[in-house]
Amino acid sequence: MAMMNLLLLLLLLLLAVLHLCLLSAVAGDDAIVSRFQEYLRINTVQPNPDYYKAVDFIISQAKPLSLESQTIELVKGKPLLLLKWVGSDPTLPALLLNSHTDVVPFEESKWTHHPLQAHVDHTTGNIYARGSQDMKCVGMQYLEAIRKLQSSGFHPLRSVYLSFVPDEEIGGHDGAEKFAESDFFKTLNIAIVLDEGLPSPTESYRVFYGERSPWWLVIKAKGPPGHGAKLYDNSAMENLLKSIESIRRFRASQFDLLKAGGTAEGDVVNINMVFLKAGTPSPTGFVMNLQPSEAEAGFDIRIPPSVDAEALERRLVEEWAPASRNMSFELGQFKQKLTGKQFLTAADDSNPWWGLLENAVKEAGGRTSKPEIFPASTDARYFRKAGVPAFGFSPISNTPSLLHDHNEYLGKAEYLKGIDLYVSIIKAYASYESKSGSRDEL
Repeated sequence: MAMMNLLLLLLLLLLAVLHLCLLSAVAGDDAIVSRFQEYLRINTVQPNPDYYKAVDFIISQAKPLSLESQTIELVKGKPLLLLKWVGSDPTLPALLLNSHTDVVPFEESKWTHHPLQAHVDHTTGNIYARGSQDMKCVGMQYLEAIRKLQSSGFHPLRSVYLSFVPDEEIGGHDGAEKFAESDFFKTLNIAIVLDEGLPSPTESYRVFYGERSPWWLVIKAKGPPGHGAKLYDNSAMENLLKSIESIRRFRASQFDLLKAGGTAEGDVVNINMVFLKAGTPSPTGFVMNLQPSEAEAGFDIRIPPSVDAEALERRLVEEWAPASRNMSFELGQFKQKLTGKQFLTAADDSNPWWGLLENAVKEAGGRTSKPEIFPASTDARYFRKAGVPAFGFSPISNTPSLLHDHNEYLGKAEYLKGIDLYVSIIKAYASYESKSGSRDEL
């Protein structure tokens, strides 16, 4: 009987310990999510992001981890924060974990929950906020992964840098582009960069080794003004509509390739009309009986590395905006345009960083899908151009891609799982001993 009582007591003690461990784990997860929510609530919405508040918050998270911090203003009013986890062998090229602090605007009335409240739906576990997928999640996951690695007693062999850059959502010209081109960046001796990717609707994780080149294009048409009841040859609106229809047919041909299957989104030319501007304003709207003498349309075009950019430019000059129809074209607001060579990072056995990433994801219980060309554009292109290999990777699976969409969200469980993936990846990269493998694989 005494033995039975002792065993019962031991069992009760074990259950109590397990219960306390469970409570502690839940409390730990809640604290992790709370920190994520705090970052999401900082208003870094373009065109007036509060960069300084975001930088102050990230520094407050870095201090308990004893990370070195440095704030750089390559452009006044646009701080870039660089953190460093010092490795034990400073002769080895370092790892750079990049993220951007700005987010795109939103239409508040179209959201179920306010985009800056970071509301958690306790039924689904979804965290609703602008930036929850793009890409405040990744920036915080880097920090949380380092927190876990330090708690486990891990010490990096290579130094690990974390960069929090401005202006990615408007082209990155005053952020990552200037950073990657600077002499200061060269002194960091970076071997490999990780930047943002895209959510995956399946179990596997998407990895990107290159991206389509952006071209933000404005086409303008001119013609004779006149009465709204009269038919004119070569009116501004008629000429612009001809161009729009020609572009629409080309877009449809590219979209058909995608719909047919076997072609990835990043392998077709994507064209979307993003604005149409014409007409003579009136106090109640527009003058209806006056044909405008000028009209213009804006297009967001993305060109994959496999496409002949010169041939596409000829199509623009000869078909989409021919001077013979009083057409002209120019770069858009943020001067994104076709640039000659497009830089890719090897995603095969020739690149040790690819194998390390693939294996690290596998060791964390996940798997990567076939590496892809990123369908949009990220800051990774600037690091590749600077001669440094870069992969785009966001650890989000079983989730629809809602970047720039209404009701952008990330599941709590998916966010926490992503931290563990970064624990595995950072550990693998920061422990890699070879002094080669920095720029030769690009």
